[in-house]
Amino acid sequence: PPAQSPYVRIRKNVVEDIKALQELNKMLTLLVCLFFSFFTGLRFIITSTGALYILDVQNEDGLYNYRCVTKHKYTEETRLSNGARLFVSDPVNSKPTILDGFDHRETMASQKVELPCKASGHPSPKYRWLKDKIPLEPDSRFQQTNTGLLIENTRPTDTGSYICEVWNNYGSTELVGHLNIKQLLRAVVSPRKVKGSVGSQVSLSCSVTGSDDYELSWYRNGEIINPGSNIRILGRNRENLMVEGMAKSDGGAFQCFARKGKMSAQDFVQVILEDGTPKITSAFSEKVVSPNELVSLMCNVKGTPLPTITWTLDDDPIVKDGNHRISQIITSEGNVLSYLNISNTQVRDGGVYRCAANNSAGVVTYQARINVRGPASIRPMKNITAIAGRDTFIHCRVIGYPYYSIKWYKNSNLIPFNHRQRAFENNGTLMLSDVQKEIDEGEYTCSVLLQPQLLISQSVHVTVKVPPFIQPFEIQRFSIGQRVFIPCVVVSGDLPITITWQKDGRPIPASLGVSIDNLDFTSSLRISNLSLIHNGNYTCIARNDAAAVEHQSQLIVRVPPRFVVQPGDQDGIYGKAVVLNCSAEGYPVPTIVWNFSKGPDVPIFQPIALNGRIQLLINGSLLIKHVLEEDSGYYLCKVSNDVGADVSKSLYFTVKIPAMVTSYPNTTLATQGQKKEVICTAHGEKPIIVRWEKEDRIINPEMSRYVVTTKEVGSEVVSTLQILPTVREDSGFFSCHAINSYGEDRGIIQLTVQEPPDPPEVEIREVRERSITLRWTMGFDGNSPITGYDIEYKNKTDSWDSVQGTKGVSPHLNQATMIDLHPSSTYNIRIYANNQIGKSKASNELTITTDEAAPDGPPQDVQLEPISSQSIKVSWKAPKKHLQNGMIRRYQICYREYSTGSNFQFNIINVESTGDSEVYTLDNLKKFTQYGVVVQAYNRAGPGPSSQQIIATTLEDVPSRPPENVVASATSSETISLSWSVPPKEALNGILQGYRVIYWANLPDGELGEIKNVTTSQPSLELDGLEKYTNYSIQVLAFTRAGDGVRSEQIFTRTKEDVPGPTAGVKAAAATASVVYVSWLPPLKLNGIIRKYTIFCSDTFPMVSSEFEASPDVFFYRVPNLSRNRKYSIWVVAATAAGRGNASEIITVEPQAKAPARILTFSGTVTTPWMRDIVLPCKAVGDPSPTIKWQKDSNGSPTAVTIDGRRSIYSNGSFVIRTVKAEDSGYYTCVASNNWGSDEITLNLQVQVPPDQPRLTVSKTTSSSITLAWIPGDNGGSSIRGYILQYSEDNSEQWGSFPISPSERSYRLENLKCGTWYKFTLTAQNGVGPGRISEIIEAKTHGKEPQFSKEQELFASINTTLVRLNLIGWNDGGCPITTFTLEYRPLGTTVWTTAQRTSLSKSYILNDLQEATWYELQMRVCNSAGCAEKQAKFATLNYDGSTIPPLIKSDVQGTEGMASNEGLKMMVTISCILVGVVLLFVLLLIVRRRRREQRLKRLRGETKRNRNVIFFCNLHKNTRTSDTLNKQQQTLRMHIDIPRAQLLIEERDTMETIDDRSTVLLTDADFGETSKQKSSTVTHTVHYQSLSQATGPLVDVSDARPGTNPTARRNAKTGPTGRNRYASQWTLNRPHPTISAHTLTTDWRLPTPRATGSVDKESDSYSVSPSQDTDRARSSMVSTESASSTYEELARAYEHAKMEEQLRHAKFTITECFISDTSSEQLTAGTNEYTDSLTSSTPSESGICRFTASPPKPQDGGRVMNMAVPKAHRPGELMHLPPYLRMDFLLNRGIPGPSRDLSLGQACLEPQKSRTVKRPAILEPTPMEAPSREVQQWQPGTASTLPQREGADLGQAAKMSSSQESLLDSRGHLKQGNNPYAKSYTLV
Repeated sequence: PPAQSPYVRIRKNVVEDIKALQELNKMLTLLVCLFFSFFTGLRFIITSTGALYILDVQNEDGLYNYRCVTKHKYTEETRLSNGARLFVSDPVNSKPTILDGFDHRETMASQKVELPCKASGHPSPKYRWLKDKIPLEPDSRFQQTNTGLLIENTRPTDTGSYICEVWNNYGSTELVGHLNIKQLLRAVVSPRKVKGSVGSQVSLSCSVTGSDDYELSWYRNGEIINPGSNIRILGRNRENLMVEGMAKSDGGAFQCFARKGKMSAQDFVQVILEDGTPKITSAFSEKVVSPNELVSLMCNVKGTPLPTITWTLDDDPIVKDGNHRISQIITSEGNVLSYLNISNTQVRDGGVYRCAANNSAGVVTYQARINVRGPASIRPMKNITAIAGRDTFIHCRVIGYPYYSIKWYKNSNLIPFNHRQRAFENNGTLMLSDVQKEIDEGEYTCSVLLQPQLLISQSVHVTVKVPPFIQPFEIQRFSIGQRVFIPCVVVSGDLPITITWQKDGRPIPASLGVSIDNLDFTSSLRISNLSLIHNGNYTCIARNDAAAVEHQSQLIVRVPPRFVVQPGDQDGIYGKAVVLNCSAEGYPVPTIVWNFSKGPDVPIFQPIALNGRIQLLINGSLLIKHVLEEDSGYYLCKVSNDVGADVSKSLYFTVKIPAMVTSYPNTTLATQGQKKEVICTAHGEKPIIVRWEKEDRIINPEMSRYVVTTKEVGSEVVSTLQILPTVREDSGFFSCHAINSYGEDRGIIQLTVQEPPDPPEVEIREVRERSITLRWTMGFDGNSPITGYDIEYKNKTDSWDSVQGTKGVSPHLNQATMIDLHPSSTYNIRIYANNQIGKSKASNELTITTDEAAPDGPPQDVQLEPISSQSIKVSWKAPKKHLQNGMIRRYQICYREYSTGSNFQFNIINVESTGDSEVYTLDNLKKFTQYGVVVQAYNRAGPGPSSQQIIATTLEDVPSRPPENVVASATSSETISLSWSVPPKEALNGILQGYRVIYWANLPDGELGEIKNVTTSQPSLELDGLEKYTNYSIQVLAFTRAGDGVRSEQIFTRTKEDVPGPTAGVKAAAATASVVYVSWLPPLKLNGIIRKYTIFCSDTFPMVSSEFEASPDVFFYRVPNLSRNRKYSIWVVAATAAGRGNASEIITVEPQAKAPARILTFSGTVTTPWMRDIVLPCKAVGDPSPTIKWQKDSNGSPTAVTIDGRRSIYSNGSFVIRTVKAEDSGYYTCVASNNWGSDEITLNLQVQVPPDQPRLTVSKTTSSSITLAWIPGDNGGSSIRGYILQYSEDNSEQWGSFPISPSERSYRLENLKCGTWYKFTLTAQNGVGPGRISEIIEAKTHGKEPQFSKEQELFASINTTLVRLNLIGWNDGGCPITTFTLEYRPLGTTVWTTAQRTSLSKSYILNDLQEATWYELQMRVCNSAGCAEKQAKFATLNYDGSTIPPLIKSDVQGTEGMASNEGLKMMVTISCILVGVVLLFVLLLIVRRRRREQRLKRLRGETKRNRNVIFFCNLHKNTRTSDTLNKQQQTLRMHIDIPRAQLLIEERDTMETIDDRSTVLLTDADFGETSKQKSSTVTHTVHYQSLSQATGPLVDVSDARPGTNPTARRNAKTGPTGRNRYASQWTLNRPHPTISAHTLTTDWRLPTPRATGSVDKESDSYSVSPSQDTDRARSSMVSTESASSTYEELARAYEHAKMEEQLRHAKFTITECFISDTSSEQLTAGTNEYTDSLTSSTPSESGICRFTASPPKPQDGGRVMNMAVPKAHRPGELMHLPPYLRMDFLLNRGIPGPSRDLSLGQACLEPQKSRTVKRPAILEPTPMEAPSREVQQWQPGTASTLPQREGADLGQAAKMSSSQESLLDSRGHLKQGNNPYAKSYTLV
């Protein structure tokens, strides 16, 4: 230690070794020994650095001499230092001074380190350690010892600044040092697994931890990697390695080496290169082709890099030409596909084709033979040269095919005739193994047998070459200078032979002086003077035409020893190490021995004993580690290797003594600015140089402040250092160095310079609204104790001239609090420190802002601006700056409604602050309503005062309700009077401006007239200028300045009758000489109901006029008894109840005996809906009766119409088209002709189809409404009658609908949920029916879920038993809060206390809490857009108002333990419940399966026994049966999920349209049941409403376009289940006595047909699958091939087909495809011949369901002889509108006939009365009068279908069944029968 340094001399303990010992010296450890036994006591401590501490110094401690002894750890060499004495004096009271310390220490992690800190002082000082200015926590690894701080098992976290504080009663001091814990270097190479292929790129990264500064190198298989053309090493520390184009040799172990100083680390990864050799994965195979046939050969090859593919034919390359083309492609898997295409194959193209794939990794081939039919021949063969000892192949290339065999001959001998020969007869190849010249050389013949007696052959000559063979030789060892001869003899092989030589793999250079002699088959090497350069491997290489061989041997040259470094005289320094150099070379390696002779006398050498101090180095030099005086003398180096003479050389070694420092001061003091002198004394061998250093820096004597003087005093040298003046930097350690030629020594002196202290480091401890607490840390005290502190502060905007502060703060304090400050104000603060020397400079200046307080002023300039009918824009400015008391974080807007019935309560909205000016829009307000608004500012501290209330009114909006009580009445034939009531005031949403009346005519042909509107300000109006006797649709709406409101419901009013107009046309034609036929068209303007037509016939001479009357539904009349060849004038007048109308034009006609053909029917346009039957009339007269022909215009030229099952010509000339389709539209010409003339008319047939889907868009959204707009699509040839809008919430399956007027193009949905997504669809409908549903679109109303502001504090105040919650922070997100749930409980308990409210107030109080208890709290706030949650913990206060301790670890553990126990109990309980639920569910599944099996068996059995069972298929869910059924009967229900659509059926002869909205009876056969008892008649009735549905949007039933599925056209999100959300829920109700109701799953199931005696199968099922949606052109809307269908339609089509008479004895098979949302099996039942049966199987095309009929076998004809012949089915009814738009459709079907059996199915013929299912509203059609009787003929201006079947006809059909059984019962419904089936139907 410095205090004892004058008395204790420690010699330098570091061995300054030579370079060979540097690594060894790094591991030198000091072991300090004292020569006195008592030194082992507790008062004497030896540190790890070698210092000696003596505690409690006693007088006797000064009696002894102290020395330091060191011992080398490895060599065990010891050294003794010089001696020193300790002078002991009496103690003096003094403050502590540091004796031993540290500035910086480094050590490795996990090792032990000691930080020295030892001070002297009286009384004995105390110690305290701090790390990074924080006192060290108690830790078993940190141990404070007498000498400092000992840290065991160091960690990287121990790195930091350590402070040792030392103090006693007279002062204190501290030591600051830095400890750096270094981690071991660790290298990790990534990725860990590397697999590549040849040609690929490999990237490796080396991550090094433990140091940021290191050297990194890369190795591959132990060899260092350097950057090159394909190798890149990147990164700051070369940590990234990239190798491109990997070759096979590049694989192996890649290593990363990291080095820093003495540390190193490495890691490696194995780089595996996958075989990139090409591989043929698939290729062509052998085949036989015909001439001119196209042949394509393929090779699929993979490899890396991509291989190149070549093609050969019989080993010759393929030549590309017009017939041979080669192409290749790269597949997605990286394979190469190569194709060889031969377009015009010839016989010469036959042979063995080979594809060869080649890349850098290798080559692979594949071959196969392609035989081309034709005359066989052999390709020319070339002579072959074979190598003796190897294998040889000879190929016989045969082209043409076929041939019998291929054989090889040699010298007329059939091959093989020995074991080395093998002939492959299949491909003509001959293999010769281990070829021998004498036996195998010669001519070989290939013979091909073409026919049994026809051979062809061709020969090839094989020449065998013999390779050379070298007789082995070995080279003996030679000495340098000798002569050498090396022979090489080739003992066998074909001549000529060439012999060459190589040395070490290369040609022998001429510079070696080697002679080569060649003679025939021998060669030799001659070396005349052998030297070292001749060492190496010599190779003799012999070549001939067959091969090249070689033989190698090594030449070794021996060399005598010689010196490389000769020894020379050397000097050595006492105590140092020295190396006596001596090295030699030779071969073998020589041995070196050292001898020694002591002293300068004549040397007498003796061997040197080697030990730890003296060692022999590898190169032969002698190492003396510690030179002693006795080492001086002669040394001899002797070298020998048994080659030649030994060599030796001697040297003389001299030992020199270094210099030493003998006297210097240990410590000394100085005052800053004073002069200081320091003296140092040294002695030793002259000359001696004294050098001064400070902190290891040499002091320049010429520096202005440092002066060095040196003088010799006797045998010593005295050096003096003067410092003038002293500064702080002079404090520290000075060293005096004594140096001579042989060494140096030094003495260390500590100089302390005192000065004023450094300013303290100030930091903030606590900041409040009006106070700041500071804490500071004292810096350098100027080496003098601190006497006090001065604190100064000011406002940031002021200067330091106006400073405030406090002086004389105690030096023992390190913190202070400043009070009476302003909130949210910024201050500058600084501190001064004082000591005995003076005052410090100012400390670091702190800029501190006090905390915020609640604002003292309200927001300014609050303004309201209404911007819409439901929103008001609120704008304001921030409060005045000096009143804000901080940054304004948010604002609270409070608004309330001023209207009748309001509660005047404020609604609260929180708005985040964005600047000095704010704007916010209040949404979801009431329309045209007055509101009051106030605004309140918030900062972090809370709310400020509110602004003055401002009043504003929302803008006007359109009325939300239509005028009420709309009444209309016709006042004349052209006027209608209207009146209505004013909408309610709350629905006006503004100031009423007037009303608008919208009206249009519903024309007789079903079309709509022009839509008109009239505006009025009065609640009544008279419409004039209307069409007479016309039905008008009228709507009324109110409007404000904002626009039109909601329209009223349509009302229908007809104008009064008037006299009709003239008939639209009149024709008259002579039929005979006395008969004239007259025809006419109805008036264009009927103006009423036509009561009759009057035909006038006038004879011009004499003037006679006759009148004839015709009924209103007759349009032609026969006028008899006329005179021949007399002209008559004829005209027609129509009459209504108002009287006769105007007369038609007058027609002149002349009866004739030979009357030419004339057509009474008029040309014109015929309009009809699609899928109906249409009759085009053509009534013609003439004498003789004319012939009728029909033509259709085709591209401008008429062609005869096609007569098939769908088109026919009646005997009366009418042209009938059944199931009319869009392509049937066009111009039809009827030509009538006889012998005397011809006539023709043209009818334009227009087929109407459902309208196309509208294009729906969203035009506007608010928080409670969504406005939709649309563009109509094609109207399908019929005007749009209205729209149906459907909507649903996104997560809901329930759909609502609204009917919309045809005149509207937008619609607004009101009262929607805020912040909610909705889905919308729109359907247009015309006179044909509803069109396609539009695409589903989605829109969201404004608003989002609630949020809690991060700037708000949740707890306003906390008491002992009460907590007030601040709920202002909740923002409603634009949607009103609907529920607020709050739960709380003491921490650690399980029971929650719940408080639930529907509204959210500003605050909420929790009462009756436990004092001094921790609670946990959770809140859930919801609105229509969603919910938000917030959790928190709080603690109530103690009874005295103090806070309780925070949650400590033990309490937390206890709580967690309790919670874990409770959690375990809950987990066990939940697990038990789950297990029970699973077991119960499994049990229910088993019971349900068994019950379902029993139920299906019972159902099938009871069906056979019960004759009077009615099967209902109704869309109503859980619909009850009719009251007419037996009440004791219970209903078995089956739920069926199927889509609905219209059915199209194609037949060969006729086309029938079955409307899917009718009621049709199904027989037992429809459901697979067979009945052998003819007396048992079981009938199933299918009855349903086509447009009713329980769930899902409106199903598009009318747009039954081929191949389309209306229910599949959607793009909305799927719901929570996988079921088709557009599927309707169908229910099949089957009443049966004593059977309870059961419900099957959605896999709707029905009884499956069974063969006699078959077993019931539970999984039997029916189903139907919709086809994919494929929109087609409107021209092909109607297809005769397929259409969407349901099971009911399948059954009806089945019955229709059975009614065909020509299919009397057919075998039925129905194929069904079952598609369900859940996994369902498909089973196949047996088929009964000639009985109805269903066979379930998988169809050939997905989604196709069909049934077919097969004629019976001839031998079974007798079995069906007595079977009834079915009657033809009568066509459907005449209707212009779809049946589901006519309320009387089902009623008309239900009119009882004369022979109706009321006991069967009466309920199914009447509307269901037990329950009404609401459906999306459909616009009702214009009321029309039903026809008074059946219309048999076509009426002009109307569309027609086949005549309707009435009850009388039904009865007649029943009577006919006595002789020929009909499939129709007395009601016209299909009934059960066993008739065979004979048609094929396809339903998609």
